[in-house]
Amino acid sequence: MQFTVKKRDGPARIGELTIDQSIVTTPTILYVHTTRCTAPDFADMLLTNNIAKTQKPALKVLGSIFSKENVTANELTLSDYLLYPKDVPTQLHKDAFKHIDKKNAGCVIVPADPLLIPDITQDSTATIFIVANAAQLFSQQSAFISFIIQLREHIGYQKTIYLPCLGDPTNLAVFTYMGIDLFDSMAAVLAARNNIFLFSTGPYQKNDLSELPCSCPACTNAGNDPSKMGYPEILQHNNHGLYNELKQIRNAITQGQLRELVEIRVRAHPELTAVLRHLDSDHYPFLEERTSLIRKHPLIATTKEALTRPEVRRFQERVIHRYKKPKNAKILLLLPCSSKKPYSFSKSHNLFQQRLFGAKNPSVVHELIITSPLGVVPRELELIPPASSYDISVTGHWDEDEKHMIRTLLQTYLKKNKYETVIIHLPLGLAEFVTDLFVDPIITCTDKPTSEESLHNLSLALEKTTVSYDNIPVSIRVKENMKAIANFQFDEKAADILFNESEVRGKYPYWKLLSNKKQIGMITQERGFLSLTLDGAERLKQSGTYWVDIADDFILKGSLFAPGVKDADSLIRIGDEVVVTRNKLVCGVGVAQMNGTEMKESTKGEAVKLRHIA
Repeated sequence: MQFTVKKRDGPARIGELTIDQSIVTTPTILYVHTTRCTAPDFADMLLTNNIAKTQKPALKVLGSIFSKENVTANELTLSDYLLYPKDVPTQLHKDAFKHIDKKNAGCVIVPADPLLIPDITQDSTATIFIVANAAQLFSQQSAFISFIIQLREHIGYQKTIYLPCLGDPTNLAVFTYMGIDLFDSMAAVLAARNNIFLFSTGPYQKNDLSELPCSCPACTNAGNDPSKMGYPEILQHNNHGLYNELKQIRNAITQGQLRELVEIRVRAHPELTAVLRHLDSDHYPFLEERTSLIRKHPLIATTKEALTRPEVRRFQERVIHRYKKPKNAKILLLLPCSSKKPYSFSKSHNLFQQRLFGAKNPSVVHELIITSPLGVVPRELELIPPASSYDISVTGHWDEDEKHMIRTLLQTYLKKNKYETVIIHLPLGLAEFVTDLFVDPIITCTDKPTSEESLHNLSLALEKTTVSYDNIPVSIRVKENMKAIANFQFDEKAADILFNESEVRGKYPYWKLLSNKKQIGMITQERGFLSLTLDGAERLKQSGTYWVDIADDFILKGSLFAPGVKDADSLIRIGDEVVVTRNKLVCGVGVAQMNGTEMKESTKGEAVKLRHIA
C-alpha cells in the first residue's frame, strides 16, 4: 500500500492511495458495507465486517481487541477500536493496543492519548493511521486539534489519517483542511436510524421538513414528500450528501479555495467555528508551513475568520519583520485600497498617482495602502499574493477587530520605518482611527478620496512637501522599490547580496535586475515575486537560504522530483524561489512545489519546477 500527494491546499491534500491494484483518490469516504447496510454504487472504498473478498478496496473490521480473528496476510484489516471510553489511564491504552504490529500492518490504530503518539508512530510502516475514540476526542475542540496536528507532525506528509465516525456534510471540509484524508459513513448511518437528514447547512429531523431541499435520487423518488422516506431512503440521501460534499472539497483543493469553503461550513455549528478559531490562533506555524505563497483565484475575505487566515498573517508578519521601506522615501502617503487589484490598475489609484507624479520630486514619497484584511500594504508589494488579488465587502464601516488590527500593524510598522512628513488621504471613517498615531499629519480628504476637492488638496500637499527634499532620480527609487520586494521575499541579507552593484531596467510592472549587463532576476505582474536566473541563483546561494541540495547522481530534466532531494531549507514554502545545488555548486533555479520539510520527507512528487538548469 502506498500514498502519493498530488495537490495541496494548506494542510489539505488530494492524494492517491494504492491498495493492491486499485487506486483510491483522497480525501475519500469509506462507506459502511454490511448485511444490513449496503454501500452505494459510487463508493470508492468500503468499511466492512465481511471477511469475503470485496470487489472494491476495503478496510475490514474483524473481531475485537480482546478476540482476534484469523486474517489473511496483507489484508487491510483492523480490530474493533470503539470498545472503551477515551478518558482512561494511559496504561490501559497501552494494554489495549499492545498487540499492534507496527512493522507489518497497513493501518495502525492510534489511541486518543497524545502521550502515546510517539510510541505508536515511531518506526511504523503503516500507511493509514486511525484515530481511536474520535467522537469523544472531538468533544474537546482544543485537545482534538492538538492531537491531530501532533499525529500529522509525527507521521509526516506521506501517510494518511483516518477519522472514524465523525464525517458529515457540515464538517468534512474543516477536517480535510486540518489534513485528514479518510472518513467513513457511520454518521450518515446513525443519522438515518434516527430519521435525520444530513445537509451541508446542518442536520434536519424528518418531521421538521415540510419539503425536501434536495434532488438526489432518494428525495426525487419520494416526490418531495419527507413522510414517504424511511431508513433506507434517508440513508441513501445522506450518502449522496457526503459524496457531493466530498466532490466540492476536492474541487476547492484543486482551485486553492478550500479555506473559503471552510469559512462557509463552520457557520453550521458553533463547535466547528471553535475548531477553526483554535486552529488559526494556536497552530499558526502548522498552517503557515503548509500554505502556498501563490494563488490561482482571489482570496475572498467576507468573514471574521478571514482576518486570521495563515496567508494573511504571513503577509502581515513579513511586512513587519522582513520588509524595509525604500531608503529615500521621506514622505509617507496613506491611501485607501481599491476594489480592483492590483491597486495601480484601478481608477481611483490612477487618479492618486497622477497627482503624485505631477509633483516635482515624487521619488521621496512612499505610498502605503490601508486595507482589510491585510492591514498595511506598501505600494511595492501590490503585485504579491494575497495583496495582488483579494476581495472584501465594502461598506465604509470598520468593526473593532479591523480597527485594532490596522492600528496595531501600523504602529509596529512605524517603529521600524521612519518618515519626516505624513500625508493622510483616507476616507473620514478610516482616517479617524489612525490619525492620532502621527504628529501633525497633513489631512487632504474632505469627503471622498476621489472627489475633485480631495484630489486638489492632495496635489497641493505633494507639491508643497516634495520640494523640501533633495531630488531623487526615478532610477534610484525604482531600484529601492525592487530591493524592498526582495527584502519581503527572502530577507535583508539576501536582498543586499542580490542588489550589490546592480541596476534595474524596464517599465513597471516588468522590472529586470541586471549586473554587468547580465540579468539576475525579474519582477512580473503575473508572479509578483523576484524570479531569478542562474546568475541570480549564484547570489542567492551566498545568503545561505532557500536552497535545495540534490543527490550526486541525480540528473535534472525539467523538474526536480522529491527522490533526488538530499536536503532542503526549512524556510521554503510552496511558491518560493529556490536555488538547487549539487556538491555546493548551483545546478538549477525554480519555484518550490513542496515546502522544504516535505521535500526532505517525500519519495514521490515534484519538488521544484525548474526555470533554468546549469
